[in-house]
Amino acid sequence: QVQLVESGGGLVQAGGSLRLSCAASGSILSINTMGWYRQAPGKQRELVARISSGGVTNYRDSVKGRFTISRDNAKNTVYLQMNSLKPEDTAVYYCNLAFTFANYWGQGTQVTVSS
Repeated sequence: QVQLVESGGGLVQAGGSLRLSCAASGSILSINTMGWYRQAPGKQRELVARISSGGVTNYRDSVKGRFTISRDNAKNTVYLQMNSLKPEDTAVYYCNLAFTFANYWGQGTQVTVSS
C-alpha cells in the first residue's frame, strides 16, 4: 500500500509564491513518476507538472517559467515551487505517484490566489 501526504497549500495574493510538498510512504518502486495535478471547480483534473525518478520533467504550458517541480528520491518526496501565482492557478492540487501498473493520489490541498 502507498500513501501520499500533501502540505503547503493556502491563500496567497496574485504574484505571490507557495511551495507544495508531497511525501510518499509504503511499497514504492524505485522507477516511478511523481507529479502534481489540479482541479478547479467545474473543470477536469489537469496535469501541472511531473518528474520521473531519473529527473525528467514535464510542465503544462501555462505554468512554464513560473513553477518548478523537484524531488528527493531518498525521502520519496516531490515538491512544487509556485511563483508569480495568478488567480487562474486557483484549484485543488493533487499529488500523484505512478508506477507502470499502478497509480496513487493524495487527498488534495487547496491553493487559492486572490486578485
